[in-house]
Amino acid sequence: MLQLLFSYVKLPRITTVLNLGTRLGLRNRPNVSLYSTSAEPTPWRKPLNPSLTDLYRRISPVGNPRVTIVPILDQWIAEGKTVSREPLMAIIKELRYYKRYSHALEVSMWMTDKRYYDLSFREVAIRLDLIAKVHGIEQAENFFNNIPVKLKVLEVYSALLNCYAHVKDVEKAEAVMQKMRDLGLDKTVMAYNCLLNLYHKTGNHEKLDTLMHEMEEKGLNFDRFTFGIRLSAYAAASDVEGIDKILRRMESNPSTCMDWTCYAVAANAYTKTGFVEKALEMLKKSEGLVISKRRCAAFNFLLTQYAAIGKKDEVLRIWELYKKKEKKIYSMGYMSAISSVLKFDDIDNAEKILDEWESRELSYDIRIPNYLMGAFSRKGLMEKAETLLNRVMVKGGRPNARMYYFLATGYLQINQTEKGVEAMKKAILACGPWWKPSKESLTACLEYLKTKGDVEAAEELIRLLRDKNIVSVDIYDRLVNYIKDSESSSPALNDVMGGDASIGNGETIGFSELKEDSGNYKPSS
Repeated sequence: MLQLLFSYVKLPRITTVLNLGTRLGLRNRPNVSLYSTSAEPTPWRKPLNPSLTDLYRRISPVGNPRVTIVPILDQWIAEGKTVSREPLMAIIKELRYYKRYSHALEVSMWMTDKRYYDLSFREVAIRLDLIAKVHGIEQAENFFNNIPVKLKVLEVYSALLNCYAHVKDVEKAEAVMQKMRDLGLDKTVMAYNCLLNLYHKTGNHEKLDTLMHEMEEKGLNFDRFTFGIRLSAYAAASDVEGIDKILRRMESNPSTCMDWTCYAVAANAYTKTGFVEKALEMLKKSEGLVISKRRCAAFNFLLTQYAAIGKKDEVLRIWELYKKKEKKIYSMGYMSAISSVLKFDDIDNAEKILDEWESRELSYDIRIPNYLMGAFSRKGLMEKAETLLNRVMVKGGRPNARMYYFLATGYLQINQTEKGVEAMKKAILACGPWWKPSKESLTACLEYLKTKGDVEAAEELIRLLRDKNIVSVDIYDRLVNYIKDSESSSPALNDVMGGDASIGNGETIGFSELKEDSGNYKPSS
């Protein structure tokens, strides 16, 4: 019966409530977070278990989540090799770390379907979380409902609570929390932090204080995540007095271990409320508590935060200190440094940092030169942009959608529209499902081709949009008709590509003005 339970869903890290550090408002930029999600190993992480290195080496290159890794696992056994529970769980942990949830789920299913392992309650919690991430909350609910009562322990309920928090379902999260109270499973701070963070994310700030009061009544000591959530909520409400109050409480609480992350949260909160001098004071305190463990994450944060409050000299000082203290700086460090100096339009220093990165001969991360490509394009420095593109290809880099899109928008801004159209085509050809161009840039390209009378080239561009599911079938047809209709004008195109123009995944085309992150690009981790 237990075996059937764990095999009922044909599929491929539980994000536990302890991992709230990445959700406390510490992200200044879309691509730079306090805790790196770079695919490169970070120096404070425990090395991969040697017993799984060979099998993991086979699995690791399969980056496409739609490509199953089950044949790789089966082949491993067919070769007469064995694998025990511990290495398999280590592989799952590693895959979850890199957000390869579908493959992690496949390994979990393979453990029970092919190796006939009974899962522990911790492994059940991990599978529950993975099902929610890969197949959605409804299948996670179905899985939970079929878990034997004896396995529905704190870890499993916490996982379900976290799943509801992830999809911001306050009502169901509160119901799970009440069930945990009824079962006496509300004795740890983890679940409360999860619900507190959900209240913060959904703007239920009144409930924050009520829940924190409940924690006090039950004798649960606030940890730094509890305080961090409250700090972030006060920052969102621009409540500086509240920030001051929580910070004093943190510093006076003997059970709170004040490390650099605590002051980092406070600095971020003051920055958001516009109190630069207080933010600077917190950054200095944070910097004074940086130790060798997780030092890279600290430097990454300090770089971007000093940039956020306009302290260029501090950015350059931290970068020099970073290079002095760390023998090896990974991609996230170079991205933090380049993005920070570019906040001040300091292209010279950004180019120097790019040179330093290339000289280290690390694996080629296209996101790093993309920062400079964006800066060149925004300023109309297209000769520099073209040189950078050639340099990337000579170095063995593979330009992605964002790089070509920056080129396209740069050309369009200086009225080199023909080059802009060609770069736009390359951007669309290179894009994945996470990318879409802006209305303004597409309009400029299509208007140019129509005015030029090049219907064939215009239809090719529209066809690329449809092939990549950037526009729906209806929008595709209307665009083609517009291009063929010699009497129609630009306003008609605006109607066709209005704000509700749907793309293949049901989202809408973002029509913001050209800026650094236009094109709604989201880099893979």
